[in-house]
This record gives sequence, structure tokens and C-alpha cells, in this order.
Amino acid sequence: MLSGFFVFAGSPAPVPGTEKAQANPQVSDLKERMNARFARDRETYKPDKLKEIERLYQVIGKGLNTPEAEKSLKELLEKYPKANRTGCAVQYLGQASTGEKREAYLKRAIEEFGDCYYGDGVQVGAYARFYLAAHYAKARKWDEASVLLDQIRKNYPDAVNHNGKRLVDLMPK
Repeated sequence: MLSGFFVFAGSPAPVPGTEKAQANPQVSDLKERMNARFARDRETYKPDKLKEIERLYQVIGKGLNTPEAEKSLKELLEKYPKANRTGCAVQYLGQASTGEKREAYLKRAIEEFGDCYYGDGVQVGAYARFYLAAHYAKARKWDEASVLLDQIRKNYPDAVNHNGKRLVDLMPK
């Protein structure tokens, strides 16, 4: 049942099951897809632009929900709307936000950046769905949460969290 599962939804703290995972064979396939996504950015952006994208992304990682993070995200979205790190930034801010802001960031991550990857193989599209499902479950929007969880099961069965645990193994059955 969903009601007792997503207790972490109100916090950017690690989700249940984020303890260090055993070696996961799916991670190597995910990393191949991640590397292909990174290669697209290298084809699109010159090295100086890639450095700027990374610099802007790192600002967000240092201080979520700060004016600096919002400014960096705005700049990423304006200058680099298709960059992989922009997608990671949108998802990251959604994960760390609350209320309507959380929902808006996570929906944007799903709709515009679903093919982006973090460096550890976490796919933005799947992970944003996971967090948005948690957000909906916390708000007792069971139908919306169930739709997202079904999408993960069907379209992202090998998706992992930042510790290599499969998202489907962290979800209610």
C-alpha cells in the first residue's frame, strides 16, 4: 500500500533503501547509456561551455533552495536548455524543494530532461518520477502516485538510485 511507503517525501534526505547496494549488473548498462548522453553534450558544446555548465551545476549542489541556486538554474535553462547537467539540476532542485515548487521542478525534469543521467547512472526521468510519486503519496493523491510507479515498472525497470539500488525494489508491490 502506498500510504505507508513514501515517508521520505517531505525531505531531501536519502530515500529508504539508499544504503550501499551490492554490485548491480544493470548499473554497467546504465553507465553505457549515461556515457552516450554525455557524448551528445560533448558534440553539442565546446569545452569552455561544458566547463561553464559544470560550474553552474556545482553552484546548485552547494546550496539548494538559495538565491544562488535559483540564479544558476535560470542561467542553465536560458543558455543550455538541452544540457545533461541542466536536467540533473532541475531534478535535484525538485528533490530538495517542497510543495508546488517540488511538483513543478519534478514535472519539468520528467517532461524535458528524462534522458539525462547523473554520473553514477541515475536517470533523471525515472528518478524524478520516483520523487514525484512520493510527493503525490504524501499529498494522498494515490492515483497520480500509482501512475508514476507503474511508469517506472514498465519503462525504467533497471533504473537505480544514487547507491545502485533499483527503484522498483524500493517501491511498494
